Amino acid sequence: MMPITNPTREELGVLLKKAKRIAVVGLSNDPDRTSYMVSAAMQRAGYEIIPVNPSIDEALGVRAVPTLKDVKGHVDIVNVFRRSEFLPEVARDFDEIDADVFWAQQGLMNEEAYKFLKDKGYTVVMDRCIKVELALTR
Repeated sequence: MMPITNPTREELGVLLKKAKRIAVVGLSNDPDRTSYMVSAAMQRAGYEIIPVNPSIDEALGVRAVPTLKDVKGHVDIVNVFRRSEFLPEVARDFDEIDADVFWAQQGLMNEEAYKFLKDKGYTVVMDRCIKVELALTR
């Protein structure tokens, strides 16, 4: 299998500076959940957050969409808060939309999803917290 290698911290900084819209797969509307806290921080930092979760109507004051395919327009980063075994499914949905970066949150890794996306030329980040990276690259 292909080893999972992330962009350098400098490259992550460039990605985060360029990005405006982040679709968050698995975003919870529960303020105590990590996905909510991280996404709220990114929203406060000026990013447009698009909640992607079929189980909620809205999060962070934004209407949720059930799947990535329901997101209208370009997405800079797809930030994923789903268990590692679901990453291949999310990667296939990601491939069908207009998005630049697939970002699996800290603790999430999947070789199959990584290889699928890298083989198609996408930028892939796994097992990194987007909020932490933002703080480290500012």
